[in-house]
Amino acid sequence: MVPEDVHEWSALEQARALRDGDFSCVDLTRHHLERTHRLNPAVGAFAHVADEQALAQARDVDRALATRDVPEHSPLFGCVAPVKDLDLVAGMPCEFGSQSMRGFVAPQDAAFVSRMRRAGLVITGKTTTPEFGLPAYTENDLGHAARTPWDTQRSAGGSSGGAAAAVAARLAPLAQGSDGGGSIRIPASVTGLVGIKPSRGRVSGLPFPPGLGDLSVIGPLARTVADAAAFLDVLAGSDDRDLYGLPTPPPGSFLTAVDHDPGRLRIGRFTTPMVADTQVDPDALAAVEITTQLLTELGHDVVDIDPPIDTDAVGAFETVWQVGAAALPLPDDAPLTPLTRHLRTLGAARSGVDVAEAIRRMREVSVAAIAATAPYDVLLTPTLAHLPVPLGHFSGREPHENFEEQKRFTPFTAPFNVTGQPAMSVPVHHTDGGLPVGVQLVGRPRDEGTIIALASQLERAVSWHLRIPDIEGLG
Repeated sequence: MVPEDVHEWSALEQARALRDGDFSCVDLTRHHLERTHRLNPAVGAFAHVADEQALAQARDVDRALATRDVPEHSPLFGCVAPVKDLDLVAGMPCEFGSQSMRGFVAPQDAAFVSRMRRAGLVITGKTTTPEFGLPAYTENDLGHAARTPWDTQRSAGGSSGGAAAAVAARLAPLAQGSDGGGSIRIPASVTGLVGIKPSRGRVSGLPFPPGLGDLSVIGPLARTVADAAAFLDVLAGSDDRDLYGLPTPPPGSFLTAVDHDPGRLRIGRFTTPMVADTQVDPDALAAVEITTQLLTELGHDVVDIDPPIDTDAVGAFETVWQVGAAALPLPDDAPLTPLTRHLRTLGAARSGVDVAEAIRRMREVSVAAIAATAPYDVLLTPTLAHLPVPLGHFSGREPHENFEEQKRFTPFTAPFNVTGQPAMSVPVHHTDGGLPVGVQLVGRPRDEGTIIALASQLERAVSWHLRIPDIEGLG
């Protein structure tokens, strides 16, 4: 039988124990499924729990372990990891957080899900998402609301809020998320996790083609940098059908970066919001100051710089976001949330010239931002401007004000979806009241390795993975 506290172990520790024969994958999977059924009502992490499919996968893993038929370089073999309910897992519901898609069952796996299966990961279900992943919070009309286990009266952020809630509540050691404007980094900050938004093209989104503006990417959420890096190794990859595919890195390369000495880095930091004119919470500023001190003690050079993107460029992003919502293939009478309907209405009013100009402007801004920050190995910012908000904070507003308040909440993340640079949130700080607060590390184009190595240095100094919310009191 598995140890009672096995859910507190890292994913790599769980997989190592499986390889050593300490317990079976079936027992490990049952342990996480039991926790999921018991605690999910409190945190709202899962839209669908796939007991039978997960246990069937676990039995396959046990057979492979017994015959030593384990793929080379599969350090996560046998770990459980759910998939966000925006992505396809064959035979499982995929409702996109929307009543308009209720009852839809995926006919095939997404490309990265196939890689998860080959790497021996057990998919325990689908995690909660807001409608079509459009908002920065996770509440939908299907009755799902993801909450941070640090305070279940507060949102887990979005749109990968269910994925983050699952990992933070120890329902799984890993979860897949996606990020089109901050949707991995936002919930990572709110729930005290490591969340990596990889470079554009690093992880294939097939069978879905890139969306308008090429903003969204697939990435990992985990409690430790090593777990996140190992999971990124699983997710990473593309083929000839991918428009922006990057060469697949050598097996284990991102995990190897965890122990790599990045040398003395030049780090540019700023705390001025790029997306909205808003005050940054003192705890978000404190997180940057704490990180700056740690980085300086580690031998890095941290200098203040101007934000590389101004708020006057936000309109282009908004146009693309609105038109992307309007382009969803839905009937006019589809049951939708007020925010989705609002965004679709705005998008439908945009002309082709508006869209072309918005994309041109986004590319222009990207080139300028990358050039302006070229002297720096890494950028440091707050992940969010504000602390985790109560449930209903956004959805209780009229759609226009809802969207504006989201911009004030998360004015640091979306610009790096525009540039396509890798970025991650790491939980360096907690408020006096116990709420986690992340900082954002942004790498040079296509250089996840440096920010992973730097995050690993910070983790060794802070040991954030040892901070545990009062989960058992929830269920």
